[in-house]
Amino acid sequence: MSDKPSVLFVCIHNAGRSQMAAAYLTHLAGDRVEVRSAGSAPAESVNPAAVAAMLEEGIDMSAEIPKVLTDEAVRASDVVITMGCGDTCPIYPGKRYEDWALADPAGQGVEAVRPIRDEIRRRIEALIAEVAPA
Repeated sequence: MSDKPSVLFVCIHNAGRSQMAAAYLTHLAGDRVEVRSAGSAPAESVNPAAVAAMLEEGIDMSAEIPKVLTDEAVRASDVVITMGCGDTCPIYPGKRYEDWALADPAGQGVEAVRPIRDEIRRRIEALIAEVAPA
């Protein structure tokens, strides 16, 4: 890993879990970590319930747009965290891979998204302690 670690979050639609994780990491780690997110089959827009749940935390991700997963994004990342995308993420030697089993917020209201958001925050805080301690 370089002086500034790079983390890529991947889920199928890049509309909920990976967007929340990227927003939390950016918010909590600031410029100590380079953050990317992508999806194997990106949605048209970010999940409105995920946007609302993150706004409750003071994080506005309403301007985010789902992005397609590319080999370049994986190659440029030190840590690749998948969230329910199965085998669609390319594997490259020398990368750290984790799969976070999290419920899918797609089609859910804010009430159902909050526990997912809170679990993502807990995992992000642990990730920061490992890859970019203060």
